[in-house]
Amino acid sequence: MSYVTDYPAADPETVAAYYLQKLSLETDCADVNAAIQSGDLDFVLLHVVGSDETFARRHLPGAIHLPHRFITESRMDEWPDDTLFVVYCAGPHCNGADRAALKLAQLGKLVKVMPGGITGWEDEGLPFA
Repeated sequence: MSYVTDYPAADPETVAAYYLQKLSLETDCADVNAAIQSGDLDFVLLHVVGSDETFARRHLPGAIHLPHRFITESRMDEWPDDTLFVVYCAGPHCNGADRAALKLAQLGKLVKVMPGGITGWEDEGLPFA
């Protein structure tokens, strides 16, 4: 018996439920880029960390700079209630996207995190604005 099989594999229904749950919370850089490239933006992309100067130097195309500390009920009322927000931060070393997702969810907003953030975007060789 190997370390791989020390613990039995979950049944397919459990695996499907787990990944459906996970994918309802996240999206990846390639899928966000594909939506940007096709013009099929059915979400609002939020860059949720950093200064205005840092954002001006490098951000994802079409992103709005809204640091998580400025996510408030009155600010988010600018969008319809059924708007999906995709949030990203600097990268795996940053928890700004997690903070933003929590705030948005607490405000009753739909949200997904883009793991990897700017670091993941760059690693995939995707274009910056």
